[in-house]
Amino acid sequence: MTKNLNVFDCSVIDLGKVGFDKGHLTIVENESHFPFAVKRVFYLYDIVGGESRGAHAHKECHQFLIAASGSFEISLDDGKFKRQVFINRPDMGLHIPPGIWASEMNFSSGAICLVLASHSYDENDYIRDYQVFLNFRNGSNPSFGGGPI
Repeated sequence: MTKNLNVFDCSVIDLGKVGFDKGHLTIVENESHFPFAVKRVFYLYDIVGGESRGAHAHKECHQFLIAASGSFEISLDDGKFKRQVFINRPDMGLHIPPGIWASEMNFSSGAICLVLASHSYDENDYIRDYQVFLNFRNGSNPSFGGGPI
């Protein structure tokens, strides 16, 4: 159940890499490294250095974040515990299950955040208000607010 998950259920996963004389290759296959099939892929880029994104939770959608280039931090919050994760390698990623408030921040200049998601875009899956999130985590019947990604 989503409400029982906590920030320690967010896992940094090594995707592995294959080395060649001229670089490296990392392979991502559905359900091989993380516990969901990918239905949506998007990436954040041209984020001004030091800026933040995200600041929301999902009711059902899992996300897997990869620093395809550069680095950034992810602030995780389950309503009780908080945790910061720094990612800066394209062969590593962070699995964020539903029910976790996440914010991406402190982007390095030129960073690219690649996101693999378990669900197609559905605004109704987003919880964008922190108090509504806390109500959701505590089992209240919240009204969910929308807004752009």
